[in-house]
Amino acid sequence: MAKKKRKINKRKATRRKEKSGLINYIKKDNKKLNWFVFISCLVVVFIVAAIGSMFTDTGAWYESIKPSISPPNYVFPIVWTILFYFIAVSLYYSWLALNKKKVMIYYGINFILNILWSYLFFTMKNPSFAFIDIIVLWFSIMFLIVFSWKKSETASYLLIPYLLWVSFATILNYLIIA
Repeated sequence: MAKKKRKINKRKATRRKEKSGLINYIKKDNKKLNWFVFISCLVVVFIVAAIGSMFTDTGAWYESIKPSISPPNYVFPIVWTILFYFIAVSLYYSWLALNKKKVMIYYGINFILNILWSYLFFTMKNPSFAFIDIIVLWFSIMFLIVFSWKKSETASYLLIPYLLWVSFATILNYLIIA
């Protein structure tokens, strides 16, 4: 009887482990999702996205300078929407796990740098200053990944696509000023 009970418990544990990947994205330490914080993170991040997009103009000027390895213009809003969602979820996990004041400051700096790049590149039409900004932005993303790693690996992992995309954008920016 005891062996049968152990087998049943092992099966239940295995099922829990199989489901835990998805559940861990929805729950934090077996607590329910904090909807207020989650929605707040989404709103903040998509406000940043909206502000940055107000400065973005892929018109004639950009078409005349963009490198040949640039993806088609329709790719950028798709990728950035996905990235901003990942950033919002990363912010959510960071907010739950880390010092809230530091999270506000570090993510805030990153958001300002992100907006500033669009302003410098598209509005000011100054790829050289934008290149300096994107280098600092890249280090800001790296810092966020390292900062959140100890307390929330999920928050760090969610920022890796952002880092990769900004790395590619840095190459594009460099090719424009080279």
